[in-house]
Amino acid sequence: MKYDYDYIIIGSGFGGSVSALRLAEKGYDVLVVEKGKWYRAEDFARTNWNLRKWLWVPFLRFFGIMKMSIFRHIVIVSGTGVGGGSLVYANTLPVPKSAFYKTGSWSGLANWEDELKPFYATALKMLGATRNPKLFDGDLALKELAREIGREEEFIHPDVAVFFGEQGVEVKDPYFNGDGPDRAGCIYCGGCMTGCRHNAKNTLDKNYLYFAQSHGAKILAEHEVYDVIPLDGNEGATGYRVSVRTSTKLFKQSKRFTSKGVIFSGGVLGTIKLLLKLKQKSLPRLSDKLGDDIRTNNETLISVSTLDKNKDVSKGVAIGSLLHTDEHSHLEVVRYAEGSGFWKLFHMPYATGNNVFIRLMRMMGVILKSPLAYFKIYFANSWSRRTVVLLFMQTIDSTLKFKRNVFGGMKSAVSKGVKPTPNIPESVALTNKYAEIINGKSTSFVLETLAGIPSTAHILGGAVMGEDAAQGVINKDNKVFGYQNMLVVDGSMISANPGVNPALSITAIAERAMDRIPVKHTNN
Repeated sequence: MKYDYDYIIIGSGFGGSVSALRLAEKGYDVLVVEKGKWYRAEDFARTNWNLRKWLWVPFLRFFGIMKMSIFRHIVIVSGTGVGGGSLVYANTLPVPKSAFYKTGSWSGLANWEDELKPFYATALKMLGATRNPKLFDGDLALKELAREIGREEEFIHPDVAVFFGEQGVEVKDPYFNGDGPDRAGCIYCGGCMTGCRHNAKNTLDKNYLYFAQSHGAKILAEHEVYDVIPLDGNEGATGYRVSVRTSTKLFKQSKRFTSKGVIFSGGVLGTIKLLLKLKQKSLPRLSDKLGDDIRTNNETLISVSTLDKNKDVSKGVAIGSLLHTDEHSHLEVVRYAEGSGFWKLFHMPYATGNNVFIRLMRMMGVILKSPLAYFKIYFANSWSRRTVVLLFMQTIDSTLKFKRNVFGGMKSAVSKGVKPTPNIPESVALTNKYAEIINGKSTSFVLETLAGIPSTAHILGGAVMGEDAAQGVINKDNKVFGYQNMLVVDGSMISANPGVNPALSITAIAERAMDRIPVKHTNN
């Protein structure tokens, strides 16, 4: 049978970009469908006040690189655009500890730690991982915190996907023997998460997607998939018809393509939402585990603003240091570039408590105790120049379940363990110590105080691996139970809590999945 493409990949993030390159290298005709826009360095917002270029809110005609999704139990930050989350993520590429490979629904399916080692090495090379060479004010304060709690040996300069050449100087591709795009040395402006305007960040359009295109892969931006139907009406043995429509135009235009195989790589929010919809009609054989085992990395995101005018915590890469605070937890200092103060509109003085009334009373108490300090934070000082975000993560598990709601979207429910919370005692204690070191005050996203809902940039799971369809949505090779030539390759495949930034792990597992697909055989 003649198909338009051998594989259609839905999404261009870490899973989709790896899939595109490796399949194109093996001779397959590949189409990548991405709902976001193409962004060049000069297209990114200068600060996060430019909401049209920073936020993805289509009904307001904002088509930026970051999307916020609010659920009953969690607020999720994710990426859009060609290159997916790599456009907006903080560049950090840590390898998880051993517990990651030995827990969750995938634990008995393979010796994951040994099996993934070569693929982690490939991923680090492709993403241009380099040890952050410089520490700035925000990082030095974390180093001081490490000393105070007796964990100085656990303070780390992380591997980051950034080119550290001569600052601001463009050179020929330093990663792929000159075959890739040119790069320029990082200027440590802190603007990684609004989009790197200086050609130093190694986003996926500069490595995996760049070479996928050179091998013939096509990228269809500003389109989203809304239906996938097996051509045989059963298991998809004869391929699929994939329906797409424009995502940025007022009047939607649709197209249909046929393909031998389909790879879902739209991230948890894209893949799970689409598959839950398709399970009701087009793909009824999908596992009933779909949407289960959603993980949040057990995170808190708390901002700390210094009152010391001699400190500039906006300098550096987005995450330039991390501290393993115990065997289950670690802390990272996250920054935005000077001028990117939009978040202060949605931050309230940090307060913990079991209900909203306690939190509000405590919040009023801290304001009354230090009114001048909070006036400076909100009205006098430069927010991003004076503020860091402390990202605290744990490998300890708690899971959610995403279900389809009556409006065709998704809703969250608690699955196993306790529901996610922004009030983690270890995080609170570390935040207080850090605030003392930099003479600062802490704030957090408004929904944490008003509704007790934590935020995460690392939503994972929902299409996890299992021995069979009763235990997972995909097998250990990422193949979907119940259908042929269909895979899930993105954050929704992550089947345990890594407790660290997951981009590298998604890339490594994607490399393994593509390694198991044979080279295309052609009839001469």
